[in-house]
Amino acid sequence: MSPAKVSRERLRSLTDLPNIGKACAEDLRRLGITRPEHLRAADPYALYEQLCIVQQQRVDPCMLDVFISITRFMDGGDAQPWWAYTAERKATLAERGRV
Repeated sequence: MSPAKVSRERLRSLTDLPNIGKACAEDLRRLGITRPEHLRAADPYALYEQLCIVQQQRVDPCMLDVFISITRFMDGGDAQPWWAYTAERKATLAERGRV
């Protein structure tokens, strides 16, 4: 869903989260996440690594930006477009030596 349309009062399904459509919701289900509240206090970097393992390939790193956006949102942050986290992701991965 577009971050501009997200309402915390209407978080019933994964597609009610910012930046999550049908395909991303299916990726989350593959990780065992079936409800938005399952993302509270989740580590977006660990979720991304798990998704790469499940899909048996390196997933587009923009998916990590999406995971950051939804975990931050579920931890109380504002709904932001996924690309608002790209610079942070790049900096964090560089710090970890994983560019």
